[in-house]
Amino acid sequence: MQLVVVATVLALVGAEHRCGPTQCRPMNMSMEVESCGIRDEVHTTVCVGHCYHEDPVYHSYVGWPEQKVCGGDWHYEVKFIQDCPIAVTYPVARSCACDACNTGYTDCGRFGHDLPSCLLF
Repeated sequence: MQLVVVATVLALVGAEHRCGPTQCRPMNMSMEVESCGIRDEVHTTVCVGHCYHEDPVYHSYVGWPEQKVCGGDWHYEVKFIQDCPIAVTYPVARSCACDACNTGYTDCGRFGHDLPSCLLF
């Protein structure tokens, strides 16, 4: 009976393809912006985290499995720095999710080094 319980728990853990708190999520951060030679800080939200991907054991010539990356729905906000008439525009993530890698603005190539299965952010 213990073996069945342990096997069930391991199956459930294995089915949960998450890396704890490193799963794709929004994160608040500060970044420096500059306008008119004046620097200031803005507070924004970015998407960070790990998206589950499993390389196949069998490498087919048909194609490689679609790689998912942590990205999101973005909009831009504007800030005016004191004593400067030129506004600064910066990105803000509205939501984050693991989605197909878009080669239009992301390097979707393979990473040739070993990485731990769960990255820490």
